[in-house]
Amino acid sequence: MTQPEFDAQNPPPPPPAPAAQLAPNVPGGKPVAMGLGMKKRHPVAAWLLWPFLTLGIYHLVWYFKIHKEMAEFDRRRAVPTAGPMLVLLFLGWTAIAPLVSYYNCGNRIRNAQRSAGLPATCSAGVGTVLMLVLGAGILYYQVELNKVVDTYGVGEGQQVPLYV
Repeated sequence: MTQPEFDAQNPPPPPPAPAAQLAPNVPGGKPVAMGLGMKKRHPVAAWLLWPFLTLGIYHLVWYFKIHKEMAEFDRRRAVPTAGPMLVLLFLGWTAIAPLVSYYNCGNRIRNAQRSAGLPATCSAGVGTVLMLVLGAGILYYQVELNKVVDTYGVGEGQQVPLYV
């Protein structure tokens, strides 16, 4: 086979659009709303490094920030921002309240994945159980949030389309 000749009458096909501009595999592929992009964080740094350096305080900061970013990402959903962090801070001595908060966080991440047009791969149950194993749920939840961030390829706070 020979390569096709391109000239003024037969122009080359346009280059493919960057991944950030393509609509995910959503029926219709049209956005239904707009939101703000989230910050991409290194999962191991959020899980081990920063909590170690800040004597555990960063875990509360991380938990507050991801809830705030999920609230700004999809304003159609009621995502509490300070409440989940305050549950950990003031009710951390109980066994049930933090586990319920972590479970609800996993469901919120799952909803963010759906809104981005991704398959909902975040399991709230897995994340909650992993929180009991050296706090590895932070690692799991941050990996799942980074999937949403990678879908758009834009910086934090920039407008992104929502599909569901």
